[in-house]
Amino acid sequence: MPIFALAPMEDVTDAAFREIFGLYGKPDVMFTEFVNIDGLLHPEGFKRLKIALIKTENQKPVVAQIWGRDPQKFYEVSKTIKGLGFDGIDINMGCPQDKEIKLKTCAALIREPELAQIIINSAKEGSGGLPVSVKTRIGFSGNELAQWLPALLKAQPAVVSIHARSKKDKSKVPADWTAIEEAVRIRDNLSSKTLILGNGDIKNRAEALQRVKDTGCDGVMIARGAFGNPWIFRKDNYQPSAEQKLWVMLEHARLFDQLLGRYKPFMGMRKNFRAYASGFEGCSELRAKLLQVKNLEETEKIITEFLRDINFKQGTVV
Repeated sequence: MPIFALAPMEDVTDAAFREIFGLYGKPDVMFTEFVNIDGLLHPEGFKRLKIALIKTENQKPVVAQIWGRDPQKFYEVSKTIKGLGFDGIDINMGCPQDKEIKLKTCAALIREPELAQIIINSAKEGSGGLPVSVKTRIGFSGNELAQWLPALLKAQPAVVSIHARSKKDKSKVPADWTAIEEAVRIRDNLSSKTLILGNGDIKNRAEALQRVKDTGCDGVMIARGAFGNPWIFRKDNYQPSAEQKLWVMLEHARLFDQLLGRYKPFMGMRKNFRAYASGFEGCSELRAKLLQVKNLEETEKIITEFLRDINFKQGTVV
C-alpha cells in the first residue's frame, strides 16, 4: 500500500491540527510545522519554538521538520529531536519564501547540493538511528531533478518528498506530476532504496491513489487538500454532513485552546474555520462570523446557534 502523509505546513500543522487527524482520519505519518535549528539551540528560542514540537501519543508516528544551514547545528538539533521522542527527522529543503531564501536555507539549498549532502549526513549522525528524510522541490528555477535528486540520493535519506513545482513557481502554477515520475525513474536507475513521495494539488484519496499508479512513487504527501478535511486519508471515502463538519470544527477549536491556548492567540484558528465552513447552505454567513471570533467561547456560541437553526429548519427541536 502507498504511504499517505500529512505534509508539514508552517503555522498550520500544529498539535491541535495533527490531533484532529489522529482522531478522524489518521495518515501513515504526520509532520510538524518547520522549526529553525538556530532558534532551537538558543535557550530563549527553544522556549518559543518548542510549541511547534508539542505532540501526543495519538499522533504517532510523527516527524519533526527542521530547517537551517549549519551542518553542526543539524547534528545537535537531531540529538534533541531524538530525545523528545519523535519518530523521524525531516529536513526542509523546499520552502520557497523570500525570508528563508535570503538566509540561503530551505529551497536555496537546491543550489548547494554538496552542502545539502553534508547536512543530511550530519542529521543522520545526530539522529540516534531515527530515519532522516528531506522535503524539497523539483528545482530552483525550473526542473533540475537530473542534477539535484542524485545528489540527495547519494546521502541516502530514508525518504525524499518532492513538491512538484520549482522554487520559482511557488504555488502559482499547477503541480507537474510528470516530474514525480521522472524522480522515480532517476531513483530506480541509481538503485537507491530511498522512498519517493509526491506532493502537490491532491484533493482527495482517490486522486492520490491515481497519482501513485501513474508515477510509480511510493506515496503521497497532502497539504492544502487536508484543510478542513480530517477525513481525507480514510479508506472508506467518508463524506461528512455539514453538521458533522461543524462539530469536528468545534472539537478542533477546543483542542487548540486546550493544547496551545497558553502559547498562541486563538485567532490562529480562523484559517481552519475558513476551510471547514464551506460547501453547505449558509456557510458564507457562518464563515464571516467565525472570521471575527477572538476566543473559544465566541466560537462555541456561533456554531451551536447555527446548528440549532439548521435543526429547527429540519423540524427537529434541540
